[in-house]
Amino acid sequence: MASVTSGSDNEHLGIPKAVFVEDVDSFMQQPENDSTDTVIKRLDDLNSKYRFMEMNLLQKKKRLRGKLPDIQICLDMVEQLRKYRENGTDMDTNFLLAHNLYGKATIPPTDKVCLWLGANVMLEYTLDEADELLRGNQKSAQSALEKVDEDIDFLRDQITTTEVNMARLHNWAVKQKQQNKK
Repeated sequence: MASVTSGSDNEHLGIPKAVFVEDVDSFMQQPENDSTDTVIKRLDDLNSKYRFMEMNLLQKKKRLRGKLPDIQICLDMVEQLRKYRENGTDMDTNFLLAHNLYGKATIPPTDKVCLWLGANVMLEYTLDEADELLRGNQKSAQSALEKVDEDIDFLRDQITTTEVNMARLHNWAVKQKQQNKK
């Protein structure tokens, strides 16, 4: 129990699991724990790494949350195009040219739609293919979001454990100093 972590957890992106220090006296007797300051410094470094990982995961969560509404809008548009095709009527719409600048368009009944794939790449799909692709993207984004939430929860537990360990070690050091004064 000399280490402040217990290796990496493959289930949670390889984030090392923080070990709770139950018995500070025996923990400080370990050879690599020569002083309280060095151990607290190691714990503080670990805590900083956890905070950095948390920040990255929160950014990833924000990106994923931003993707889901966009995917849903695309799915809704594919469904709208499908309805107009089945009715055999033209669809009058406004489309975004630039921020707050729209153009009018009349879309004849169609079986094809173009989707932006990113990196300035657009591909043409049939409505069924587009629907399948978008639903797959939506499902993978939702599962990735759930996984990120689990990882954030795990990471917050590790941060709490590390902070508690730091506080316990600090209190132990204060107690040791008081005993040495007597």
